[in-house]
Amino acid sequence: MGDPPPDPEQPPPSSSQGPEPGRSGEAPFVQFSLPPEGPPAELEAPRGSQEGPAGQGWAPGADEEPPSDSQRLAFLDEDEDEDGLQAELLEQLQQGPGSLLQQLEAAFQDPQPDAAGLFSYQREDQPFGEDALHGPYASDDPSLQFSPSELGFLPFDMEVSEPEPRELAVQNAKAYLLQTSISCDLSLYEHLVNMLTKILNQRPEDPLAILESLNRTTQLEWFHPKLDSLRDDPEMQPTYEMAERQKSLFVRGGGSAEGEQEMEEEVVDTAVPNVMESAFYFEQGGVGLSSDESFRLFLALKQLVEQQPIHTCRFWGKVLGLKRSYLVAEVEFREGEEEVEEEEMEELTEGGEIMDAHGEEEGEEDEDKVADVIPKPLWKPPPVIPKEESRSGTNKYLYFVCNEPGRPWTKLPHVTPNQIVQARKIKKFFTGYLDAPVISYPPFPGNEANYLRAQIARISAATHISPLGFYQFNEEEGDEEEEGGAGRDSFEENPDFEGIPVFELVDSMANWVHHMQHILPQGRCTWVNPLQKKEEEEELGEEEEKADEGMEEAEQEIGPPLLTPLSEDAEIMHMPPWTARLSCALSPQYSVAIVRSNLWPGACAFAVGKKFENMYIGWGHKYSPENFNPMLPPPIQQEYPSGLEIMEMSDPTVEEEQALKAAQEQALAAAEEEEEDEEEDEDEDLED
Repeated sequence: MGDPPPDPEQPPPSSSQGPEPGRSGEAPFVQFSLPPEGPPAELEAPRGSQEGPAGQGWAPGADEEPPSDSQRLAFLDEDEDEDGLQAELLEQLQQGPGSLLQQLEAAFQDPQPDAAGLFSYQREDQPFGEDALHGPYASDDPSLQFSPSELGFLPFDMEVSEPEPRELAVQNAKAYLLQTSISCDLSLYEHLVNMLTKILNQRPEDPLAILESLNRTTQLEWFHPKLDSLRDDPEMQPTYEMAERQKSLFVRGGGSAEGEQEMEEEVVDTAVPNVMESAFYFEQGGVGLSSDESFRLFLALKQLVEQQPIHTCRFWGKVLGLKRSYLVAEVEFREGEEEVEEEEMEELTEGGEIMDAHGEEEGEEDEDKVADVIPKPLWKPPPVIPKEESRSGTNKYLYFVCNEPGRPWTKLPHVTPNQIVQARKIKKFFTGYLDAPVISYPPFPGNEANYLRAQIARISAATHISPLGFYQFNEEEGDEEEEGGAGRDSFEENPDFEGIPVFELVDSMANWVHHMQHILPQGRCTWVNPLQKKEEEEELGEEEEKADEGMEEAEQEIGPPLLTPLSEDAEIMHMPPWTARLSCALSPQYSVAIVRSNLWPGACAFAVGKKFENMYIGWGHKYSPENFNPMLPPPIQQEYPSGLEIMEMSDPTVEEEQALKAAQEQALAAAEEEEEDEEEDEDEDLED
């Protein structure tokens, strides 16, 4: 009962290995060759490794056609297989269980084909042949009806070969080019691909010459892609917008006849200054604006005169800013026009004061309801110094500003003494926006419009000069001086003025005088006593009177009188406050006297014959020989002196409380006894 002899026609296990896959452009076909199938009686191989009688699969490229469905079903008759297995098992059991186990051990001890042998890869583009090996469900697999190229997959190679050094270097270089930039998500590789694609699509004649422009346009197209959706309207360019605004300056309204009448009226009497003539003289000294800007400024001043009830108008200067600059016009309204505007402003302020007073009354009622009254501090702020009236002192003129010719003019508010005092302590650059806050220490009371108005008042008082004799005092005033002690505050032009030679104007500063009043340390041109109104009040507390006594002792401030020569100005660290020169030393007979201020850089004046003019073009800062140091904060206040009245007492102990209570009871009992004794004595006296 030995093992049955092996089938001589059965191929060796190594024959299951298919040919190696070829190297061609098409995808190889994967065919799984299975072990041959022996007769059912021999249990030397698994059932799944059956093979046809030929022992080989259908070879690709054979002339014979692939097997039909009927032939495949003949090989897979499941009923016959089951009957054969049952008969073989019965025969083995009749012979004895030992022989069956021996056959099974021999079957499992046979060498099994490895995975690489079972799953061999073959490049075939043809369907299965008649002798092709297949499993029981291979006929139902729809993928067997197509070739690997039609299926769209590549062969799987379990052994991955290492790349060559040249191929590895190419991969590293490509990985480096694929690194994205820090500022954007674009890589150099993608940018080069886009640029080369653009060159190949456009086919320029000389791509190397326009490589830089192609590089820029490719970047712009990447970051600004073309959109099919609707876009917003493009914003108007600032230059185009400014040109549209300035177009109205060159348009003359009315017909030809009306235009001629207006021209005659302007020639006879007009408040518009001759800006072009002043610009010509300043240009001789290397100062001023360009001719185009000067002409646009002339038209803007003309527009201002037409819009406002102006009696006199002149170009004050240009204050530079960080973002925008200010063009300043100094005007004087006709009599009565400004008073109406001031009355309207006073009504508004009075309304605000009425609201404040009503609020204070409500607050007093609330305080009455509250049981605990908050103590009021004894310290009182210093009295507010009133601002000077219109047409006098620092508010003698009105000032309009605009950023560029053609833009609307804005009227600056009147300046207050407190604003001038605080402006002396700070130094700020202008931004070009009137509503911008002024952040500084000490804090400035107002915004940039108020700070600009304070700087204009300071510059005007220090740098507006005229030749000696051009102005004279009124004869009616005589030598009288006002109560403030500032002297005369008004003057008039001298009709007999013949002019001063240019050489004399340059040689001596005594031939130039200030025709603007000096600003006192108080912030006004005329000094006022802030306690004058309080002295008239009769109901003053003793503490208030004591506090006011120290302030009354302050001396009256007196400044230099009007029309003071420049030769009396103080020097700045051994440097003269003014510098005078001729506009051209080669032709002095046709030159103009130019005077510059060293105290306020940017302020200058010219004089020739009976003509003179002042102008300022600068940042609005005063010269300081030392570096500007902001004002230090006040010293820290001392702590309140510690004493018994502010010391907290420690809590008493229980024994101390009991002793105190007992002492109080004894004192109360003693007081009651004394009262009883007194009553008894009184009764005895009455009986007697």
